[in-house]
Amino acid sequence: IDAAIKAIPSLKPKNDECQTDGLLIEGAHGWTPTMYIRLVQDFGLECEVAQHLAKSYGDRAFAVAKLASLTGKRWPIIGKKVHPEFPYIDAEIRYGVREYALTAIDMIARRLRLAFLNVQAAQEALPGIIDIMAEELHWSKEEKQKQYKAASDFLANEMGQTVNRASKDKIPINLTKDEIQLYIKRFKIIDKDNKGYVSINDIRRGLKNFGEEVRGDELHDILREIDTNMNGQVELDEYLQMMSAIKSGHVTYSRFAKMAEMEEEKHEQDKLNKKITVERSGGGV
Repeated sequence: IDAAIKAIPSLKPKNDECQTDGLLIEGAHGWTPTMYIRLVQDFGLECEVAQHLAKSYGDRAFAVAKLASLTGKRWPIIGKKVHPEFPYIDAEIRYGVREYALTAIDMIARRLRLAFLNVQAAQEALPGIIDIMAEELHWSKEEKQKQYKAASDFLANEMGQTVNRASKDKIPINLTKDEIQLYIKRFKIIDKDNKGYVSINDIRRGLKNFGEEVRGDELHDILREIDTNMNGQVELDEYLQMMSAIKSGHVTYSRFAKMAEMEEEKHEQDKLNKKITVERSGGGV
C-alpha cells in the first residue's frame, strides 16, 4: 500500500498511519513458538504434526486437534496422516469442510496445498480425503465418484501430472557406454526393492545412511529436481538425463546424483568388508 501511494500521487489516504499494523489475525492471539509442545503433551500428536498445526493454524490448532481420530497405535495416539510423507492429518479435512472447503479440489489445492507440493502424493491421498469429506458433507457414492474424477482431472491437466515427456526425450543423452553402465548400477543400488524406479522413501533411506535427516519438504525438493514428468518417482531415464545434463554443464549439482555416488561407494565398501570377514574367519566352501 505504501508503495502504491508513493507511485500514484493522486492516492490520498484518509489516515496518515497504517490501520492494520499490529493487527492479530485469527489464531495469533494465543500462539507462542513452543505451543506445539502442548499439542504433543495434551493430545498425543506426533511432533512433526504438532509443529505443522501450530504453524498453520496458530491457537486454532487445538480446535483442529480435537477433531483428530485415534491412530490405534501406542504413539502417536491421535492424528491419522492423509499421506505418510506429509504432516497433514484427517482432522484438517474435517476442519476445512467446516470452513467451507466444499470440493476435493478445494481441499487438495487450497486448504492443504498438497497438489502444489507433490502432485503424485495428492493423487494417492485423494480417496481417503474424499471419504472424510463424504462423511462430513453426506456425499452419495455418485458424488464421491464425481469429486474424484474432477480432482484427478485437475491434477492431470492443471498441475502437470501427465506432463508430455516428448520434449524431455528429445534431449540427447551424451554419456559413454561405460558411464551408462555405471549409472545403471548406482540406480539399482538405490532401488533396493527392484521396483524399476526410485521412490521418495528410497531417497530418505539413502540420505539417512549418511547421517542426513531431511525434512519432508526438502525431500520433495530433491525429488522435483530430477522427476521431470512429475509422477512422484525417479525413473532410470530421468536419472541418466540428469547425469547427462551435469556432464554437459547444464546442471552444476544434484543432491540425488551425489547420494547415488555415495550409495555406490558404501555398497562397494560393504562388499569388501564382507569379503575380508569371511577370509579372516577361514570361511569358504
